[in-house]
Amino acid sequence: MNAVPGDLVQLAAEDLSLFGRDVWWLVVIKAVFCFAFLMVTVLFSIVWERKVVAWMQLRIGPNRHGPWGMLQSLADGIKLMLKEDVIVKRADKVVYVLAPIIAAIPAFMAIAVIPFGPAGNEVSIFGQRTTMQLTDLPIAMLYILAVASVGIYGIVLAGWSSGSTYPLLGGLRSCAQMISYEIAMGAAFASVFLYSGSMSTSAIVEAQADRWYIILLPVSFIIYVITMVGETNRAPFDMPESEGDLVGGFNTEYSSIKFALFMLAEYVNMVTVSAVSVTLFLGGWRAPAPISTYWEGANHGWWPMLWFVLKVQLLLFFFIWLRGTLPRVRYDQLMKLGWKVLIPVSVVWLMLVATVRALRNEAYDFSEIVLYVGGAVVAILLLSFVVDLFRDKREKAAVEQADKVAAAEPFDPLAGGFPVPPKPGQHLAPVPRRRSRSERELIVSGGTNTDSDREEGAGNV
Repeated sequence: MNAVPGDLVQLAAEDLSLFGRDVWWLVVIKAVFCFAFLMVTVLFSIVWERKVVAWMQLRIGPNRHGPWGMLQSLADGIKLMLKEDVIVKRADKVVYVLAPIIAAIPAFMAIAVIPFGPAGNEVSIFGQRTTMQLTDLPIAMLYILAVASVGIYGIVLAGWSSGSTYPLLGGLRSCAQMISYEIAMGAAFASVFLYSGSMSTSAIVEAQADRWYIILLPVSFIIYVITMVGETNRAPFDMPESEGDLVGGFNTEYSSIKFALFMLAEYVNMVTVSAVSVTLFLGGWRAPAPISTYWEGANHGWWPMLWFVLKVQLLLFFFIWLRGTLPRVRYDQLMKLGWKVLIPVSVVWLMLVATVRALRNEAYDFSEIVLYVGGAVVAILLLSFVVDLFRDKREKAAVEQADKVAAAEPFDPLAGGFPVPPKPGQHLAPVPRRRSRSERELIVSGGTNTDSDREEGAGNV
């Protein structure tokens, strides 16, 4: 009986060792650093976004608070905290208050497993050698997926608890958008897992020592970049808060610090998904090839953090560039892209990657692998071309038949009580119009002879 508790203690010690071997005060310092890194990056990203979009639109942008307006986002945060906090009368108060918290907290949690530097004890903090990562897990990427999914609940609950129609529609849009795009995101992750052989973030970065996965898995990178824009509800996929048709979407009924939490969650999610993209496809904390080739110490010490931050900022600029360039898509286009394009492409690409890895494991020659995979891709493309050809013929025939039927039927634009435009093949009845001035006769008193009138007019002139 006495041996069992000892075994349990030993098992617990082994399990806890998975979360790191740092002393408690060092864990606290790392946690505070991760929080501070996200907050400072968010404050900088807001100002940077407003400056870049203003530059793209030939405007000045923020220039009042701080040097070059760099403290504008800090001033906006203080303003939001001091504004009146209004709670809607018809709202479910408990859920209404918890929704911004549920949206914001998971956004901070994902950064815990992102490595800022090598897995070895590269740096020293107050004399304690440690890794540049808060913690690492064997299933770190599954943890990131789970945390990202929980954050969507905050938006959905905010829309439902507000007791208003527009926020409810925004919450439902966010839910459908999350379901549509996380499937393709998971398939893009799976391709990385097949190549690296691990779900640990530090192991994935270590596996990119020779070549980054953006070169080996370009399709997975493109799919993830599109899905991460959809996951963060950023333009052109900002349908849950579309002010054109939903006023403000899920956050319409929020003000003060609650509204600030939603905005904070959006920008923190931008930083988090950018960090995940850097970790999976851009070599993580590793220096770019020219620098790492000629400088051996570029990937050691504190330098890896610099390369990591620069890559994250590059992807944040990509978010800003999209917002300033592309208009908001329609909701049907958003769903069509997710279900009919991203999911099929990601699944087919995952099958190709799995085939290549299986052939490599069976010791096939690289040229034979390229031949087999290339033949399969060509066969799929030919098959899709033939299917599209027959589909276009059927659609054209259906359109022509509909045009004939529509032309045969009389068209009344006021049949439904209000005017409607004609369908293809239908034509409006000719509208009687007044004749042109040149065709009309001049009507004067005293008969149709106007010669005397013309002479009299000429004399008066």
